[in-house]
Amino acid sequence: MAYLGEDIPKLGFGLMRLPHTEDGETIDIEQVKQMVDAFLAAGCTYFDTARAYGNSEAAIRQALVERHPRESFQLATKNAAWIKAKDAAEARADFDISLEQTGAGYFDFYLIHNTGGPRTAVFDKFELWDFVKQLKADGKVRHIGFSHHDNADVLDQILCAHPEMEFVQLQVNYADWENASVQSRRCVEVCQKHGKPIVIMEPVRGGTLATPPEPVAELLRAANPERSFPDWALRFAFGVPNLITVLSGMSNLQQMEQNLETLRTYEPLTEGELATLRQAQEKLDEMLDNPCTNCHYCMKNCPNDIKIAPIMEALNRASMYGIDNGKNWFGFQTAAGGKASECIQCGQCEGACPQHIEIVAKLERAAELFKQ
Repeated sequence: MAYLGEDIPKLGFGLMRLPHTEDGETIDIEQVKQMVDAFLAAGCTYFDTARAYGNSEAAIRQALVERHPRESFQLATKNAAWIKAKDAAEARADFDISLEQTGAGYFDFYLIHNTGGPRTAVFDKFELWDFVKQLKADGKVRHIGFSHHDNADVLDQILCAHPEMEFVQLQVNYADWENASVQSRRCVEVCQKHGKPIVIMEPVRGGTLATPPEPVAELLRAANPERSFPDWALRFAFGVPNLITVLSGMSNLQQMEQNLETLRTYEPLTEGELATLRQAQEKLDEMLDNPCTNCHYCMKNCPNDIKIAPIMEALNRASMYGIDNGKNWFGFQTAAGGKASECIQCGQCEGACPQHIEIVAKLERAAELFKQ
């Protein structure tokens, strides 16, 4: 039996990281037009934007919507009410703003953006689940779903509560496949259990797998010196079952052409190649700052609700991929509070940690390292 999106080409254009002009602030519309044209010429059709992606919606109106027949592509956008909406009316108005900015007339895929933690509570409070159902009933969107940034158990709870959601967008890549925090494999399995196809985001983990740490790079080069690092990452993602498409946040025409070549020449990874990627993941794990398994025992009785497990993940990301990557993760996870600097060093977390991590010292280091 066919599933939703089975006939959509498996490379999607993620519009979060569009190219900019020399000023670093203005989107390079002319280059985006070239990228859009190359993408469509290769037979690819799925574009993913969001109001949260700067001026991405307005840019895609100029580069795509105003230049190509509406039936020649699918356009997805998202509602991130947790960012700044003050009430349900303001949260729902987000859809009309997106529709106006893109000029698309309707959206093929519309997502509740970034479920998990306190963000899900915002969507519940503003009754956005019912809102997107009504959008579909009114013909303003064709398919409804959500993007998820939490563990597999939370994903299962959401899908049990909202079986009407037609698809899920997940962070999936070979580095996060068995990651205790992201839980890519387990989240994919939850979607399979519920019969929901997936859109993959971050297949190259924000670009970090395009320039992996040298021990990983050596391993991949030894296995196949002709294959690029992004090629390894994309081929892994293309092999995930029940896939609608894999979103690549391409930032220039060269990246677009490279990714289109990977799609054109795609063959499933062999067992030997999959074994190589498992070794790559193991090498990444060896570079971890700490052995946190994201059990959250440390957080249950923290008097200041410090986001200990996410902060441990931020330290791990900084160790593997560089300070900026860890700082970005830290900032995202602690945006609503629970920063490392708020620790009072009571030590309750260390007594609860089954991995015997010296958490207080790690939090001190995180506060100094990330300056937040």
